[in-house]
Amino acid sequence: MNKLKVVVTDWEYEDLRFEEQVFAPYENIELVPAQCRTEEDVIAACRDADAIINQYAPLGEKVIRSLEKCKVITRYGVGVNTIDLEAATEKGICVANVPDYCMDEVADHALALLLSWTRKVTLANQHVKGRLWDYKVTQPIYRLRGRTLGLVGFGKIPQALAEKVKPLGLNVIAYDPFFPAEAAAEKGVVLTSLNELCGQSDIISVHAPLTKSTEGMVGKEQFNVMKRDALIINTSRGPVINEAALIEALQEKKIAGAALDVVEEEPIAADHPLLSMDNIILTPHVAWYSEEAAEEMRSKAAMGVVDVLIHNEYPKYLVNAQVKERISLEQSEPEERYAALT
Repeated sequence: MNKLKVVVTDWEYEDLRFEEQVFAPYENIELVPAQCRTEEDVIAACRDADAIINQYAPLGEKVIRSLEKCKVITRYGVGVNTIDLEAATEKGICVANVPDYCMDEVADHALALLLSWTRKVTLANQHVKGRLWDYKVTQPIYRLRGRTLGLVGFGKIPQALAEKVKPLGLNVIAYDPFFPAEAAAEKGVVLTSLNELCGQSDIISVHAPLTKSTEGMVGKEQFNVMKRDALIINTSRGPVINEAALIEALQEKKIAGAALDVVEEEPIAADHPLLSMDNIILTPHVAWYSEEAAEEMRSKAAMGVVDVLIHNEYPKYLVNAQVKERISLEQSEPEERYAALT
């Protein structure tokens, strides 16, 4: 029996037990762990792979062109910015992600950042631990009820956040050129332009995926129209916000503060100017994480490989739908296989 080689290009977990559990029923799948850092590492490990599971290792055009028989690349998580989608599509390789594994976690984290910053919880904690007991260090704090939350992007995560903030009395608006205005209205959310959102919102929460068109989409122009007491939150990807423009806006007090789970370059540099600012809350790209979410993400990434290699189907979470013009697989709904993973 010819083995199907599945390479995990890189991972930051203790082991690969969840991936192994998914592949266990299939004796012809060989899971090959690697810890690639460069394109050359990936080429050496994956040239003859039938499938790839990817975390952070770069899968650019050079890597894609080197793959001799790869049928599917799945990625841990939502973003696929590590993968050259055009090259993969041209090569007839399915690319899949896991878009639904951490919706509550990210929405909860964005809400936690919102509440922590607006109630000055982190700032107050720092002062109390510094032996200063004085509420005035938190001034000003404003009542949340009646204020406006602007969502940049209105996919599943920001929709979940919109539901979570309703009891707080926040008005919610959103910018998403791909979401129907009627459907948003049914959820009690008004769609508007990006600049109008930035000008109207007291709190802005960024949820757009990182693509060529969204990189730097919140920049100097947008900061210039924001309210001076505005807060911006980012739990998507760091480069969606132009970081230089953000730092300038904070230094010049064009906005009041920021709460960031992601930055342009991770991990953040030890001398990064954001680290010295009191009006910033920073967390280490942890919004996605819970024990349950991690297991679901890893299991579903592995199941995307099973969809293609074992069942000859398009993966459930196919990203590059254009690949269907180049390859022909079965179109099915593998809900039963995935049900046990959630």
